[in-house]
Amino acid sequence: MDGDSVTLHNNVTDIQRGDVIDWLFGPQETRIATIYTDSSETDVIQDGMFRDRLQVDDQTGSLTITNITTQQSGLYQMTFITSSGYIREPTYRFNVTVYEHVQCFSFTEAVIRMVLSALVGMATVAVVVYEIRSRRAEQNQRDQTFRF
Repeated sequence: MDGDSVTLHNNVTDIQRGDVIDWLFGPQETRIATIYTDSSETDVIQDGMFRDRLQVDDQTGSLTITNITTQQSGLYQMTFITSSGYIREPTYRFNVTVYEHVQCFSFTEAVIRMVLSALVGMATVAVVVYEIRSRRAEQNQRDQTFRF
């Protein structure tokens, strides 16, 4: 849901010193975070739509997206590269879909809307009835005029 936080967990349990974890986003596979386990250093992209929204856990490799919006919906991939340069399979893929918050009306607002709708409906019926009666009266007057 729009505004929530989402954590993308993986099943990696044996992270070793020297391993590198890359997080990629979207069809262009844009790198959004890299965890370097040899130096306990983390490189998180802090610009664009992910500014101040990404957190990584350098112990587990999990990625947390805070205050997520529909703009962050899409495919996230985690690539695990061992210290020997071997890309470990599987590459973890997460398809994230973010829905906007649905506006719900309060009970009072719903009642007001229903009353206003009913009043508009009644006004419409009144106008139609008035029109019909006016036309009948005109028709009757014309009929009376032709009889004399």
